[in-house]
Amino acid sequence: MAGEPQDDCLFCKIVAGHIPATIVRETDTTVAFRDINPQAPTHVLVIPKVHYENAAALAAAAPQAAADVLAATQAVADEEKLESYRVVFNTGSGVGQTVFHAHAHVLGGRGMQWPPG
Repeated sequence: MAGEPQDDCLFCKIVAGHIPATIVRETDTTVAFRDINPQAPTHVLVIPKVHYENAAALAAAAPQAAADVLAATQAVADEEKLESYRVVFNTGSGVGQTVFHAHAHVLGGRGMQWPPG
């Protein structure tokens, strides 16, 4: 059921404390942790504690949780002392989503080009 923890979800297991992660921030509704395959000097994932497949599903079903994720990205950027940073939500395997639990990537600490990819 949407919103409920999924037994086969890596990020649900991190939320539950069953899989270790380098957590940099946690609130009642979000968890932020360092990406294990960083693409920038700072690469932190921010996830809602509730399970939704992607950012679109999260925004449609739980808009306050989506807002909490976005607020947490700003807090992470502030805590990491990033003057400039990028927030990325991948939605679907065609654009690189590999874990199907909504999450934001906070990337910073180096210059980035536009367009990405």
